[in-house]
Formats: sequence, C-alpha cells, structure tokens
Amino acid sequence: MKRSILTIALALILALSSAIAVQAESISISGTVTSKGATPIYAPIGGTVSEVLIEAGQTVSDGDTIAKLRTEKVYAEEAGTVRGVFGGPGDNAETVGTRYGAVLYIEGAAKYTVTASTENAYSSTATKFVHVGEKVYIKNRSTGTRKGVGQVTAVEGIEFTVEITQGDFLLEESVDIYRSESFVTSTRIGRGDIARKTPTAVAGTGSIVSMAVADGDAVTKGQLLFETLSGTYDGCYATGSEIVADVDGVVSQVQAEAGSQLEKGGVVATVWTKDSMRVEATIPEGDLANVTVGEKVTIELIWNQDSDVTYPGVITGISSSAQEAAGEESEEASYTVWIDFTPDENTRFGMSAVVTTGAEEAYEEAAPEEEAAEDEAFES
Repeated sequence: MKRSILTIALALILALSSAIAVQAESISISGTVTSKGATPIYAPIGGTVSEVLIEAGQTVSDGDTIAKLRTEKVYAEEAGTVRGVFGGPGDNAETVGTRYGAVLYIEGAAKYTVTASTENAYSSTATKFVHVGEKVYIKNRSTGTRKGVGQVTAVEGIEFTVEITQGDFLLEESVDIYRSESFVTSTRIGRGDIARKTPTAVAGTGSIVSMAVADGDAVTKGQLLFETLSGTYDGCYATGSEIVADVDGVVSQVQAEAGSQLEKGGVVATVWTKDSMRVEATIPEGDLANVTVGEKVTIELIWNQDSDVTYPGVITGISSSAQEAAGEESEEASYTVWIDFTPDENTRFGMSAVVTTGAEEAYEEAAPEEEAAEDEAFES
C-alpha cells in the first residue's frame, strides 16, 4: 500500500514537473504588424506629373486615381473645318503623321489661293511694288462676273501669293488683282491663276490621349484639337492621363511628385496589400533556442488587449544575422522573427502585437503524462 501511494505521488510529481518544464519554454515577444513587401504601381505611359493625389499611409482601392499627367495640347492655328482625322486615342501621333502626313487636316475659311506676278500689272512704280499683308480685290478675266477679296501672304521678286478670303471662283481660271474694290485699271497689281488652298496639316508628338474634334467639325483659331503624352501605350490602348491603383492596400511610399518627369513603367507609388500582412518581432539571443520555424504561436494585438480575441500564427522565418543591441547597457544581440497570420478588418499596419510561443505545445505534451499517472494509480 505504501508503495502504491509512493508510486502515485511520484507519477504526479513527474507529470507536474513535465508540464512546468514545457510551460517554462513558453515566451512572449513584442512585435509590429508589417508587410512582407510592397506592391509597385507603374506608370502606363510617360509624361510630366501634374498632380499627386495620395500620400504615405493612405488607404487606396483598385481603380482609385493616384496621380495625373500633364498632357501636351494641340490647338487649331486657324479657323476652318476639320477634315481627314487619321489619329485616335492610343495612336502614336508620329506614326500616324508618317503614314498620312498629319493627325488631321483643317480646311480654312479661305478656299483659294492665287499664284500671281506683277508682269501684267499697270505700268507704274506703285503697282509694280506689292506688299505682304495688303488687302486686294480679285476679278476673273473671262467674264468679269466672279469677284472676291484676298490678302497678299507672300512676295518674292515679281511673284506673290494671294489668299482669297471671300468669293467663289473656278479652279485654274485666270484672274486680275487690284488694289481698288472698283477694279480701276490703274490699280491693277498683277495677274495669276486660281488654285485650291492646301488644307493645313496638324501634327503631334507622343501618343494621343484624347480627341476633342471629329471630321466635319467647324473650329475657331485656338480651339483644342487633341492631347498627347510622351511614349506609347501598350497595345495602342489609351488609358488616359490619370494613373490609377490596380490593388487594394495602404500606400507605403510615393515615388512621384508634381512637376517631375515620369517614364513609362516608372514606379509611381508602392502599396502594402492586405494579404502581405505579417508580424515582425525581435527576440533576444538568450531566447533564440525557444523558437523554431514552423512553430505555431498566438498573436494578440495591443489595441484589442481587453478582449479574448487572438490570432493564430506560424513562425515563417528567423533572421540569420543579429541586430544591434537594444540598449546601451545591454550587450546581448537580438534577432528578427517573422510570423504569418490571417488579418481581419480591424488589423492595421503598424499595430503593436504580443506573440506568445509554446503555450499550445505545453498543454498538448502535459496532458498525456497526466493521463499515464492517473492510469498507473488506478491499476495500483
């Protein structure tokens, strides 16, 4: 009987000692919710940054505009009608220009020009000397019934060019040009042939972001025609001048700034995504033997310490090199431990956390020994 009591007591002492020994290996270390790595957001095309709409620490969602690029705007140099629009959003303006001569053309209000000469002008010093910019009057020679108004646009020797701003004529018909609207012979300054005015070619550089006009539109001088950005779009698909986020997360760093030049594929910002969350903790060298990669742990976020909510985690890495000592008086090295876990809607980057190791193993290992001690006592 004494032996049985002694055996039971010994078994209980061994079980208790085993549990205490295992539990003694359980440690708690402080850490912070960090990210495994940041996801970059790239510029789809190059250009000058006009505005940055985000800052570090801000939450962004897929599709949010994070920056804008300043486009190069092309304006009409004259009033007229838009003809032959050969470019569109996504197209490279230079490529279109090489193929068609221009992105688009404008037929001005002046439909005709006259290539003239003073050879048939009235014989006087005044009529033989033509001035650029002067207003003139035109009349066809065959019937004298077609009349118009024009302006001298170029002079070279005895030859000059007139752009007809009013009146209708037949192409290639011969006309006389006068300084007087009454067509007095003594004011005739020359003679020439009617030709069609060449439509104005409008070119551009870079890729077309948007078109402000369509074929057949009437435009005024200075009106916006189209906008471009430097570089080329992937697949000639224009995504506009806004750069948008393609992930959900928290902005970790903003690389672009207003006024800076951004190349296609350049990093605009980096984002910590929700699925990259992990806890990064520091452990002193003396406790290094108590943690192993693959070990299950529990995580308690400091903001939620008054509740019973904890997060299961797994140690996924331990740094191979030591960090600097935590304090001036301490010479003990420390190491970084990384713990993966599944965050919820309340988890934020930068939150403080307490990571507890070994607690689960203590209960799992102590329980079988306690059961064995009880069995032996029963058999005795």
